[in-house]
Amino acid sequence: MLGTDQKSESGEQLVQVEIYNQTYSIRSDGDNSYILGLAEYVDQKMREIASGTMTVDSLKVAILASLHIADELHRMNSNHAQSDAQLASRSAECTELLDRVIKHRDIAPQEFEVEQ
Repeated sequence: MLGTDQKSESGEQLVQVEIYNQTYSIRSDGDNSYILGLAEYVDQKMREIASGTMTVDSLKVAILASLHIADELHRMNSNHAQSDAQLASRSAECTELLDRVIKHRDIAPQEFEVEQ
């Protein structure tokens, strides 16, 4: 990764990165290290794909790497959605339990006292 940068008049930075032996100039108003990390990740995926296949066409390697990264993202989003659903369900259970405790605390307070 090259990592050289220049600031434009609009405050955006121009970061040069190298992906699969090609240099790209990326404009960003964000953190340069983040852009460099993304470029390194894409480069790594492309090299993994290239070593696992016998293609030398960089466009095909880029498309296969993109599909691989899209698959990773889709799986993470799916896992995140499942975790959100589980958390919402558990939160609802806890809220219901607390509501029952509050409702019945005046009826039988001795049932909820902690024994010492």
